[in-house]
Amino acid sequence: MTEQELHDWIRLAATPGLGNTGIRRLLARFGLPGAVLAQTAAQLESCITPAQARALLNPSAELQALQATTWSWLASAPAPLVRHVLTLGDAGYPPALLETADPPVLLYITGHARWFEGPGLAWPHKALAMVGSRNPTPQGVQNACAFAQTLVRQGITVISGMALGIDAAAHAGALEAATGRQPATIAVIGTGIDRVYPRANHALAAQIAEQGWIVSEYHLGTPPLAQNFPKRNRLIAGLASGTLVVEAATASGSLVTARLASEQGREVFAIPGSIHAPQSKGCHALIRQGAKLVESVEDILEELPALGAAARVPAAEPAPVDTSGAAASNDRHEDQGLLQALGFDPVDLDSLCSRTGIDIARLQIQLLELELQGRVARLPGGLFQRLAAG
Repeated sequence: MTEQELHDWIRLAATPGLGNTGIRRLLARFGLPGAVLAQTAAQLESCITPAQARALLNPSAELQALQATTWSWLASAPAPLVRHVLTLGDAGYPPALLETADPPVLLYITGHARWFEGPGLAWPHKALAMVGSRNPTPQGVQNACAFAQTLVRQGITVISGMALGIDAAAHAGALEAATGRQPATIAVIGTGIDRVYPRANHALAAQIAEQGWIVSEYHLGTPPLAQNFPKRNRLIAGLASGTLVVEAATASGSLVTARLASEQGREVFAIPGSIHAPQSKGCHALIRQGAKLVESVEDILEELPALGAAARVPAAEPAPVDTSGAAASNDRHEDQGLLQALGFDPVDLDSLCSRTGIDIARLQIQLLELELQGRVARLPGGLFQRLAAG
């Protein structure tokens, strides 16, 4: 793409009030952006409103600055990273998004040069979206990380939104299992691709760019606007064969992603959790509405055979917890008894005292030891929760 061609695409995509639908009507009628911009106002008004036509034919100084900034951004990628702007007319545009109702006109992409070899981008054929709460339980974080690791080991790319909580855990798990055979993870963000939001994810974003891709439909410099994140979710769902919701409250962006996935004909999966945890209520609602209940990656592969033949889950995969105590025969008896008393729901110290008969001082020591071993998590409000790995 030449500099002028890029400028034409950006002028079309960044014209206020035009929108993807109006742009697609213009492209269908007149051809490439250069041809669209060569039309008179009267000709344009056969597809769009007079106000939209005036805005398109009279670009602002801000739009012209965006054109120059974007061309400079493309040319200044720090090695070994590369940058691309994909258009609806490019052969490398993800085919899965072309099947959705509202494919973006432009996609800004950055990633390691190894993923951009050849005549165009080779989008992963096997991809699953993973989304969930920004305020997850410790068990939710463990589940997201472990599921992502297993998916990547099976050759499946993990797609998420680089938010705090479950999204970040899914990306991190995918990165830990990166094989170099395919992009381990794709982050679809709700800001300009030259920004990292939230700021706490700067290091994570750098790792994703090294082992996968970062993707945005928003122009450079776009700040984190609340209305952009629900819109971004359609791309997370659209790029994947299905969406796994790890944890979600009843009103959350994760449920928006699940709904969009369903509307796009993609499968929706949900991991059940404690009936007492607000982060599980959204997953339970999805299951009641027909989402598949998931306990292991094998459950997903059985439903989506195109992602790979369903095989026995590797040992690293979180499996149903053995509550009989046989799997922990080498643990100290008193610790195992405390773990059984904890169960898997959050519980307060007084309740644990009642269940175990252990005095509070001794109980606090045992809980601290188990916490240091990564087998118990301390939650806000003085609550404790057993982790499945324990």
